[in-house]
Amino acid sequence: MTSTGDGMRGARWGLVENQILTEATRLFAERGFAATSLRDIADAAGMTRPALYHYFANKEAMLARLVSDLTLAPAAELSELGRLPGKRAAERLHAMVFATALRHARQPDRFRVLVRSEADLPTELAAGYRNGRRHILAEFVAVIEQGMSAVELRPVDARSAALGIIGMCTWVAWWYRPDTAGDEQTVASALADMAVASLTPKDGRITTAQGTARALELLKQDVALLEASLAPEASPE
Repeated sequence: MTSTGDGMRGARWGLVENQILTEATRLFAERGFAATSLRDIADAAGMTRPALYHYFANKEAMLARLVSDLTLAPAAELSELGRLPGKRAAERLHAMVFATALRHARQPDRFRVLVRSEADLPTELAAGYRNGRRHILAEFVAVIEQGMSAVELRPVDARSAALGIIGMCTWVAWWYRPDTAGDEQTVASALADMAVASLTPKDGRITTAQGTARALELLKQDVALLEASLAPEASPE
């Protein structure tokens, strides 16, 4: 069992790590990765360079942490959201877009720095970064294809649709500002609504039936709507 003291030390460790990453991200953005030294980062974080080594061995380790936090961890989260039990594909897609947009809104500086530092990533780390992005794309493609198979989403090129949605979420890191765009969760929800709406059948009606069964079900809906609109209003007694 973890003691209270261990928990406090773990929480403090996490806070210091986050502070270091925040300052490193700011300096990478201002000066570039190559022009930023460990001493610069230590000074900005208010610590000595030897103390910094307790948390990160070098700048590449900081980039590795950004890749893990911003690419590998999101890929794992999307894998879980894409398989939520009892949810339609459109609902799972909404949850995935919401989570992706929210993550970009909450850590915009880190996303921007990671994108700009891609050329500076060591070979192995760059491969992990690309693999994480491929995983994210694959999760979106899979849920869109499931939605089309269930006739919840209209027929589209699933890869193109997924890339468009991911691009929309990615740009949040460049344009979102709390003081002008409003609450981050509201923005993420709006983008998720837009993503699902862009793939919803034009008539807006969803049915799990396919082929002729779908046509018959939609026809029954039309007849029911027509009957309801033509029915005389009940006269008051």
